[in-house]
Amino acid sequence: MDAARRLFIEKGYAETATPDIVAAAGMTRGALYHHFEDKKALFRAVIEREAADVAKEIERRAKPETEPRAALLAGAAAYFDAMAVAGRTRLLLFEAPAVIGLPAATQIDAENAEAALRDGLETLLPQAGALLAPLTALLSAAFDRAAIAIEAGGRREDYERAIAVLLDGLADHLRR
Repeated sequence: MDAARRLFIEKGYAETATPDIVAAAGMTRGALYHHFEDKKALFRAVIEREAADVAKEIERRAKPETEPRAALLAGAAAYFDAMAVAGRTRLLLFEAPAVIGLPAATQIDAENAEAALRDGLETLLPQAGALLAPLTALLSAAFDRAAIAIEAGGRREDYERAIAVLLDGLADHLRR
């Protein structure tokens, strides 16, 4: 999986051939196909591992016993740190939806980083009720766009402040 990840980042999914993967991994095609049905299944496994790694970093730093706003902001910083890992933004936000499809990529995110966000929002905004799911989806998209902008050279501090403004605005609005 490490060799495949490296090649998917360097060449992209479409330009990465299974013979390249097995050569880089020092294994046979038979061994590859023993573990994965095809290149797409291997790619999905790489994406699932990347998404799980992002979620682990968020969970490690966004302590539930912390004040809800502070926990969400710590989670935001952890998300941006996790997405700064070389190639991760490309894999999770560009390649995954194109290769495995938007529904599958969205489901993987919903089970990982977005799940942590949903839990944090539920604590911060207990009055959100039926709006919790759409608010989570919209804020998750904002985080993703911020990660893309940061990777393209945007100032991370500006995006972290913008996330804080969004959270504060939501909390203020829902308290009324």
